Amino acid sequence: MHCTPETLRRIPLFRLLDDEEAAVLASEVSFRQFAPRQIIFRLGEPGGRAYIISAGRVQLLTRDEDQREVVVDEPGGGDCFGLASLLDGEPHQTTARALEPTEAIEIDRHDLEHLLQRKPLAGMDMLTMLGRQFHGAQRLVRQRAARNPNEVIAERTTLGERLADAVARFGGSWTFIIVFAVLMLVYTAINVLLGRRAWDPYPFILLNLFLSTLAAIQAPIIMMSQNRQDAKDRLRGELDYNVNQRAEQEIQGLAGKLDQLGSRLDDVFQCVRRQAGGSESPS
Repeated sequence: MHCTPETLRRIPLFRLLDDEEAAVLASEVSFRQFAPRQIIFRLGEPGGRAYIISAGRVQLLTRDEDQREVVVDEPGGGDCFGLASLLDGEPHQTTARALEPTEAIEIDRHDLEHLLQRKPLAGMDMLTMLGRQFHGAQRLVRQRAARNPNEVIAERTTLGERLADAVARFGGSWTFIIVFAVLMLVYTAINVLLGRRAWDPYPFILLNLFLSTLAAIQAPIIMMSQNRQDAKDRLRGELDYNVNQRAEQEIQGLAGKLDQLGSRLDDVFQCVRRQAGGSESPS
């Protein structure tokens, strides 16, 4: 059905239009109403129209490489969606679904050209809305790219942190213990056999200095590695929490769909009972 100038006035994009322009535009665009969970357009459909929400809320969905539904945006009153496909003529890259009773103005390229000829500043408002959608998509990409904690940790690791991990890994191995024990035995044996000519006679003061220096250096390096391990555990915990949140949302969505299927089956059973009762009553 056609839109009224009063309806256009409630949308921020068209508040600058005067009475004549609002009347002309209202006579050309269409006013659409959508029920909850109604599909407005699907992923891959031709993008010939865009929608500006007057009231209600819409959910924009896409599918990732694992073929799972991902929420891109949830525009509300005054927001526009489907504008990118309208401008470039490409198929829709998302699926639009009404979350609640929604009223929207349907606009095509001809209506958009007519609007921009009358009110060029309205183009800046549309570009602002389009920029918000791009930013939402970029945030989505960053969140989805952070699913693998090992890749995130590897990107953030510096050369000093890698060196600290290597030292801590070697210092906590049997290889280090065996090599250290062999060097200690060789060092003490040589100095004992040399007697007075030894460079570090008993009680091996120089060796104690070396060991103290080694312990003083090794302790903070190991602590650096432990702190990094704590940071890894926190990052993995945060990513696991995000995954659990998405899983909870998907489970809730599946539970809602099962409830809807159950209610529809109840309606079907009641209809079948009424038909069965009506067929038995004449006999």
